[in-house]
Amino acid sequence: MQPKGFDRWNEQKKKLHASEREMLFHEREIWWCSLGVNIGFEQDGTNELFERPILIIRKFNRDVLWALPLTRSDKRNRFYVPITVGDANSAVILSQLRLISSKRLQRYMHKLPQGQFKEIIRLVQQFFPRI
Repeated sequence: MQPKGFDRWNEQKKKLHASEREMLFHEREIWWCSLGVNIGFEQDGTNELFERPILIIRKFNRDVLWALPLTRSDKRNRFYVPITVGDANSAVILSQLRLISSKRLQRYMHKLPQGQFKEIIRLVQQFFPRI
């Protein structure tokens, strides 16, 4: 098993936590986000900022949001929804919904069209059975 960069991520996480910058973000936006080094099959970030693109699906306030990570993997199952970001094909990973701090947001990339966003929300809602 390849060793993961937990120690390097921990140092970067401390810097993010101490950051005072405020990011202005909205639902439907795709951002580069420092997701870090995670455990098991959770999506990791890459590069020195441990980044991965994410789709903001719910803004609770200026500090907290729900996000879905994106991947370039071309998997065909109910947990992956294909989208186009600029000129690149990607997929939203529905099974990896996360609550994150806006301190993890690095830079804006794109805004998803309203129709695609509504379809993703509809698909996410299927994972929450009515009680």
